Amino acid sequence: MQTVSIISVGRLKDAFFEMASDEYLKRLKAYARVNIIEIKAGVLPENPKEAEINAVLEKEGEEILKKIPPSAKVISLCIEGKLYSSEDMARLLSDSALSGISHIVFIIGGSYGLHDKVKNASHIRLSMSKMTFPHRLARIMLLEQIYRGYKINSNESYHK
Repeated sequence: MQTVSIISVGRLKDAFFEMASDEYLKRLKAYARVNIIEIKAGVLPENPKEAEINAVLEKEGEEILKKIPPSAKVISLCIEGKLYSSEDMARLLSDSALSGISHIVFIIGGSYGLHDKVKNASHIRLSMSKMTFPHRLARIMLLEQIYRGYKINSNESYHK
């Protein structure tokens, strides 16, 4: 059974996001071990300067990099990444398993994204859309797509 970790900057603060996350985590238990690792988001002033943003991204990035297991396949979610369909996600999960990769790590940045060190440490840069989403919603969307991918790979009805 694969292990999937989601390293996310920031916490789910709203009850409806927590409920959605819990539901997908429950559904995923049949297909993978899923871990959510939350990294504390850096604090920035109302109108931060570029240097302040970069300092926070670097600190968050260092914390993220510490949490990545050495043998894991690392996938960073970033707007400049490659767009994947649900079928592409399913293929990523199955191809990883067939290649002997037992641990996949997805990384979701905070409001200002991810530091380049994190992106450069990634095997894949994944974009969910050309649109921008709050990181809390991105986590739910990612969980849903991981679940959908496993359902596709199991030839179970869910994906249409």
